[in-house]
Amino acid sequence: MGWSLVDNVVGTGTSFLVGLVLARLLSPGEFGIIGIIMVFLSIALIFIDSGFSQALIRKKEASPKDYNTLFWFNLMVAIVCYATIFAISGFIADFFEQPLLDPVLKVTALMLIFNALSIVQRVIFIRLLDFRTQASTTIVSSVLSGVVGIVMAFMGYGVWSLVGQILTRYLVQTIMFWVRCSWRPQMRVYGDSFREMFHFGHKLLLSGLLDTLYRNLSYIVIGKFYSTQALGQYTRAGQFANIFSANLLSVVQKVSYPVLSSIQDEPERLKAGYQKMIKTSMLLTFALILGMVAVAKPMILILIGEKWLPAVYYLQIICLAEMLYPLHAINLNILNVKGRSDLFLRLEVIKKTLAIPMILAGIYYSIEAMLWCGVLFSFVAYFLNAYYSAKLIDYPISQQVKDILPTFVVSVGVAVVMWGVNFLNLNLYVTFFLQITVGISLAIVIYNKLKLEEYLEVRSIVKSFLKRIFNRDNKEEYGT
Repeated sequence: MGWSLVDNVVGTGTSFLVGLVLARLLSPGEFGIIGIIMVFLSIALIFIDSGFSQALIRKKEASPKDYNTLFWFNLMVAIVCYATIFAISGFIADFFEQPLLDPVLKVTALMLIFNALSIVQRVIFIRLLDFRTQASTTIVSSVLSGVVGIVMAFMGYGVWSLVGQILTRYLVQTIMFWVRCSWRPQMRVYGDSFREMFHFGHKLLLSGLLDTLYRNLSYIVIGKFYSTQALGQYTRAGQFANIFSANLLSVVQKVSYPVLSSIQDEPERLKAGYQKMIKTSMLLTFALILGMVAVAKPMILILIGEKWLPAVYYLQIICLAEMLYPLHAINLNILNVKGRSDLFLRLEVIKKTLAIPMILAGIYYSIEAMLWCGVLFSFVAYFLNAYYSAKLIDYPISQQVKDILPTFVVSVGVAVVMWGVNFLNLNLYVTFFLQITVGISLAIVIYNKLKLEEYLEVRSIVKSFLKRIFNRDNKEEYGT
């Protein structure tokens, strides 16, 4: 979990810092253009993987023919997806009444090919639980792509600087994965391997499509019924929220699935590991997400300026909706670990049907109404997700809520105190610094006093991780 967290925090942190620079150089409308095209590229990425990666990670024994089949299937679907996007990009531009979408989408879609070429290597490293290699790859690609994006923005390339950043990141990742992984494809696809992965993966494909469409419908609604400027504000708010929510979600998904899969036949260990992951991940999630809600206004004004002020309220609502995402991920991973991708798909159909009113609120009322419906939907979705996993491993919802309630209460209390600093009417920079200082100090004092098991677990993990890094650096320094 330590290396996976480094992967996400440093990688996304680098991209976030680059984004701060680009946000001052570019307009909300240019970010809105990228927000629209990522809707279609996200859907294509789901097709390319088709749930096969998850199927292969879950297998206790993966053979070379499995990797070979996955590679050629991914690449074939990526080429088809790129050709399709290339053909319909003009229609998409007409629909959103944004002519620039046509060439930008055609060029940016090349990332689909780059991504497909490295999926197998990622799966291999995940199966080995080698998150250190993945972390270093992410960091290097984030830095290099950030440099490309900033240089292009300073040279006046506008939205194309964002395109350059995206393509560079995927290309560098692919090259590094190929260099660091000894596996190489052979010109052959195995029918039995394909059928086995398809049997498990096709339900995850349908589930992934439903989830991706749901998560991106808000971009379509705002881009079509409002403006690219409004979409740019929304996109920027989402990027701030993703600093913590998406990173924690990614860590939980990447680590919990292979780890829990490895003990899928040991009920007691599976339940214990599941419970520990929920308690420790939600301690971090509640603290970071609710803390961001409290400091949203001074943070955005300091980092990217007054022109992004509308993003503050969007950010606060998005954070409230996303703070339960790690819980969603762990509960859904249990279904996959138990081989119940059928239940996974059933849940996605039910949840996305319930999400229809949220989209209608965006079309007929306002962006804010749509986002508040999203908060309500997130809580409803958690109870639906937890229902089946509770039955599969005998960990009822009431026990889950009881396990995370103490950290939620502490985080809410700390966030309220942090938010209250705004009313002191201090200098913007002083307010932001004081909020962060008060929040961290108060949380540490309370948790040290309560001595919660999950806090002691997180503290132990952090200390152990830092100690290993420090000892490794010392050994390298002295040549031992």
